[in-house]
Amino acid sequence: MNTKLKVVTIGGGSSYTPELVDGFIKRYAELPIDELWLVDVPEGEAKLAIIFDLCQRMITKAGIPMTLHKTLDRRAALQGASFVTTQLRVGQLQAREKDERIPLSHGLLGQETNGAGGLFKGLRTIPVIFDIIRDVEEICPDAWLINFTNPAGMVTEAVHRHTQFRRFIGVCNIPVGMQMFVRDALKVTAQDTLSIDIFGLNHLVFIGDVWVNGVSRFDELLEGVIDGSLTSSSSVKNIFDLPFDESLMRGLRLLPCSYLRYYFKEKEMLGIEMGEFYKGGARAQVVQKVEKTLFELYQNPELNEKPKELELRGGAYYSDAACEVISAIHNDKRSEQYVIVPHHGHVTNIPADWTVEMTCLVGRDGAIPHPRLTRFDDKVNGLIHLIKSFEIAASQAALSGSFDDLLLAMNLNPLIHSDNEAKIVARELLLAHREHLPKFATAIADLA
Repeated sequence: MNTKLKVVTIGGGSSYTPELVDGFIKRYAELPIDELWLVDVPEGEAKLAIIFDLCQRMITKAGIPMTLHKTLDRRAALQGASFVTTQLRVGQLQAREKDERIPLSHGLLGQETNGAGGLFKGLRTIPVIFDIIRDVEEICPDAWLINFTNPAGMVTEAVHRHTQFRRFIGVCNIPVGMQMFVRDALKVTAQDTLSIDIFGLNHLVFIGDVWVNGVSRFDELLEGVIDGSLTSSSSVKNIFDLPFDESLMRGLRLLPCSYLRYYFKEKEMLGIEMGEFYKGGARAQVVQKVEKTLFELYQNPELNEKPKELELRGGAYYSDAACEVISAIHNDKRSEQYVIVPHHGHVTNIPADWTVEMTCLVGRDGAIPHPRLTRFDDKVNGLIHLIKSFEIAASQAALSGSFDDLLLAMNLNPLIHSDNEAKIVARELLLAHREHLPKFATAIADLA
């Protein structure tokens, strides 16, 4: 019989939280959460109150005995926690807008998890995640920490490279979206057994094979995507849906996730973003409008379910990613999940100390890479190595606060093409984000 559980969600005032709570409600029979604590910072207190009220109405409608709490005191919330989820945004959406607009002002792709913008989101986020880990180690050391905060790959790499905390798993909704695409495209039913070989890094994953009832159906899937009879794989709300070239797809014999457009179609993606920028727009501004609408909806006292409009936010299937991992650990399911973890040498043709995003079997002891996936495809290993070198350098810079370490990370990123350009953009982003980059205080003082 399942025991009752306490879950703490840090960043509880996020517009995503109703998605998470909806996932917990749907799984209550297998994941009977007794206490759910929503934690936020003072700047997010007003949003936290709105989210709390909506989630309380959702729980009441579901008729389940889950007690909901809200607090600004993280350490108090962590007492006795079984699972901690993190979905925070340091500097909120105003910081994201800077991450996008400053690189675009220099003709570089501006994106919250890629390029210069993704780097600076990581620089702001990693020290905060480390603070949370220190609290977890002290207060609830047996808890698992499930991280959804972007850039999730960089954050997970930093945690496993620079701490001894090992009960940490990164999750992302992109592989779940890819899985749902496969189910729909191949008409996989609930009675069928589906297994997908997903491998790479966060926001840099590929589908290498698809197995339905033990039989590979990848060729059928690939040709359907190429000839257009099946819709484009795992497109998400925050990325323009440009089709990959069919010759590239046949040459790869892989299905890339949507974020690979930033590398295989950089010129086109930059052109689209620059057009939006010159019209005064950026994705962060779209998201802020969506969030404003969502929070207006959330305040409706008659609303007692996750609204359809939440899918416009770009985090669809988040609950399936986070809740399924938590349930798999709690119930020792050893079920197939797509997560970001160290592979410990399981993949033979990449360094043994890397964290990667791949198909794993998840149970009581965490995530173990799928026994079938012992190699990454050599055709894309060069790109994977390049981005991993960037992630490693970025995690080092986030902890050192060194301008030299920062510039190394900037120059290792393939979306930045000049060391002089890297220095100019780094200076502007450092000064723009100085409030949320305390480790860079000395470097920023030297620039000012």
